[in-house]
Amino acid sequence: MKKPLRSIAIFGAVGALVAAVALPAYASTTPTMEAATTLQQVAMDDAQSLVVASEATAAPMDRGNYSATTPDEIAQKKAAEAAAARAQAAAKAAASSSRGGGGGYSTAGVALVAPGSGEVRNPVGGGYYVSRTLSGGHNGADMVGDAGTPLYAAAAGTVRISTDSYYGYGVGVVIDHVLGGQQVSTLYGHMIYGSRQVQPGQTVQAGQLIGFMGSTGRSTANHLHFEVRIGGSLVEPIGWLNANGAPA
Repeated sequence: MKKPLRSIAIFGAVGALVAAVALPAYASTTPTMEAATTLQQVAMDDAQSLVVASEATAAPMDRGNYSATTPDEIAQKKAAEAAAARAQAAAKAAASSSRGGGGGYSTAGVALVAPGSGEVRNPVGGGYYVSRTLSGGHNGADMVGDAGTPLYAAAAGTVRISTDSYYGYGVGVVIDHVLGGQQVSTLYGHMIYGSRQVQPGQTVQAGQLIGFMGSTGRSTANHLHFEVRIGGSLVEPIGWLNANGAPA
């Protein structure tokens, strides 16, 4: 009986020794695995937070039409656009002045009033010839001359239209008159750019300089397209001039 008891005691001691040796080793590996798991989780969490942050800042902040990062950049862009707009406006104004804004064409050495003293004057102040007159689809008389020939108001009245683009007439002027108790209007078309000397609403005298002959609009040669309407109805311009003491 003593030998079995002794054997049991020996085996028990050996088992305890084995457990004592093995357990610390096992215990030492467990925190390492937990630590690795924790680091992996932290890395994953950080990665997610970085992705979210990246998405939040991917689109630049917008201030009106400006993709801005700082107030200084916004101010600089606004200043640059304002300067460009001012330059564009100045260029447009210069173009308008050179092409027909009124008064841009030199009148040096030109008579400001047509010869004669009658109530009706010939609208063309220089040499010319009549190429065609009122007929079919043509509403007036074409009085052909050199580019820059002075043009005058056929009678006293008020300017109703003065523009660089009047339908097919190009640079044109329309003046309303009262002659012999009748409402009369005269139209002057195809004038040269920059030559208009009158503006809408302006009162003019018979024979007053209003512009210069050109070939703007629907035109193939320098000439004045001259129309006359009485009470809104077209009349033949050359005959009208002759009848009113202003031979064409």
